[in-house]
Amino acid sequence: MQEAIVIGAGIAGIATSIRLAVLGYNVSVFESNAYPGGKLTTISKNAYRFDAGPSLFTLPHLVDELFELCGENSADHFTYQSRKTICNYFWNDGKTYQMPSGIDNIAESLSANFEVEKSIVENYLKRSKLKYEVTAPVFLERSLHRISSFTNSETMSALASIPKLGINTTLHKINAKSFKDPKVVQLFDRFATYNGSSPYQTPGIMSMIPHLEMGIGTYFPDGGMISITNSLVALAERQGVSFEYNTRVKHILESKGKAVGIVVGEQEVLADIIISNMDVFSTYKYLLPQKYSPKKTLAQERSSSALIFYWGIAQSFPELSLHNIFFSDDYEGEFRQIFESKTISEDPTVYISISSKANSNDAPSGCENWFVMINTPGNFDQDWEELISIARKNIIQKINESLKIDVERLIQVEDILDPRSIESRTQSHRGALYGTASNNKFSAFLRHSNFSRKINNLYFCGGSVHPGGGIPLCLHSASIVADLIENQNHN
Repeated sequence: MQEAIVIGAGIAGIATSIRLAVLGYNVSVFESNAYPGGKLTTISKNAYRFDAGPSLFTLPHLVDELFELCGENSADHFTYQSRKTICNYFWNDGKTYQMPSGIDNIAESLSANFEVEKSIVENYLKRSKLKYEVTAPVFLERSLHRISSFTNSETMSALASIPKLGINTTLHKINAKSFKDPKVVQLFDRFATYNGSSPYQTPGIMSMIPHLEMGIGTYFPDGGMISITNSLVALAERQGVSFEYNTRVKHILESKGKAVGIVVGEQEVLADIIISNMDVFSTYKYLLPQKYSPKKTLAQERSSSALIFYWGIAQSFPELSLHNIFFSDDYEGEFRQIFESKTISEDPTVYISISSKANSNDAPSGCENWFVMINTPGNFDQDWEELISIARKNIIQKINESLKIDVERLIQVEDILDPRSIESRTQSHRGALYGTASNNKFSAFLRHSNFSRKINNLYFCGGSVHPGGGIPLCLHSASIVADLIENQNHN
């Protein structure tokens, strides 16, 4: 039996280990932390539980198919519920809006609440669906770095459609052209943050992202987002995968142009295949000789990071849902601050996720667990203590004014995650949440490949490589890596 080593137990590393085990590999996963999941982990403080990282769950079939691949019924191990409300929105002028699920409901609801015709929303969402269905099979589900990926009719058709997909304009320009109401424009602009980018720079093809929420739907796993990690780790273990925690990999061993193993402590562990789920920048910086580093790729702009406050709130708020957005008045200025000035806006857009709305065990009765996040620049050695202190005051003021409360007195427990701790805990360069930013029309083609061009038998998965960050794309990267390895062995 051939040996495979996965470096990092992030969601992509776990999924890759499952797929390789199914292919017949003896798989070992080495994780430097004491827990699996990478960013997809959990925090518990007193009687409150928080999902530490990703809080939005879309495309659940990508998790289901891993169980099916192993001959198991996913519903026996992992269950989830569809959400009737997608998100609650708040603006500084007092305007509020609750977006329902379902395209027909969304179009009718937006028309009833904003200056936009129902047909305009329907046409926008139809184009969003078309862009997703044309591009996903080619640009998200396959390697873009193999010639074979481009020698089929499906890919050629997708490439021919590129001029119509908005790649030569920005997401904001498409939205501003589609909608007259600035609040509706802002509502659709926010989808740029799903890959850590600016709507004023990311290409218009990103207008396909709303289809994930509005066309396909949003979900929440029973037991919280952490159940994705826990159920997949258990599945991997049932397939014979071994997980070594608190185990930092020092180097990737290379011999005669091939990856042959890793160094852990003073021990060499040999294998036929090496897959790094570690941030690709950190993989090259710490685990490989400098001569192999692709300088242009690693010099690309990184995505935004985040400042997250985990607050146990001693009150419940019926006006809040699982997902809530409190918008900035100056959205363009906010992104300029993040990507150009490398600082935080005085009026940041605030996202609050409250998993206790869906999983009541996450907070004491009558209380709520607030995951309060703002987008920030990466870690460029700013004075984070000062930035965090100022941001906390501004966030509290914004929430107080919107909800007419004094949130400070309701905070029973608090924990904080900032770009520095994201970087140190996940090895994400500068604390970037999604690897490289997509503030470039060629960003999809510029992401690092899922394999090494210089070292045979070395592969890469996770949010810092193709096809990108976020749970669905990380799961796609695992599938791409497994296909590359299987096809290589069949050549």
